[in-house]
Amino acid sequence: MAWGSLLLAGLFEMLGVVMINKLHKDKNWQSLVMLILSFGVSFLFLAFAMNSIAMGTAYAIWTGIGASGGAIVGMYLYGESKDWKRVLFIGMVLSAAIGLKLIS
Repeated sequence: MAWGSLLLAGLFEMLGVVMINKLHKDKNWQSLVMLILSFGVSFLFLAFAMNSIAMGTAYAIWTGIGASGGAIVGMYLYGESKDWKRVLFIGMVLSAAIGLKLIS
């Protein structure tokens, strides 16, 4: 259950990052509300996960999902660079998160 909560926390973190971009472009109150809700739900799921998962592991995986996911969303939805080096390092971040899961 804790690992599922951590995954959901990371997904809401990704949504929050997308909403930052949307708020920057649209500057409306709906985007601001979605931004606040996304990060709020992300923090709640992270806090729940940290009841069972060590803080360092949970935080590293949460930020890895958020950072990698945000970069991937940026590549596919916003036309950001898909350079092989960028993809390689995103893969390294995801590999590190998986490695932390395996040893925890």
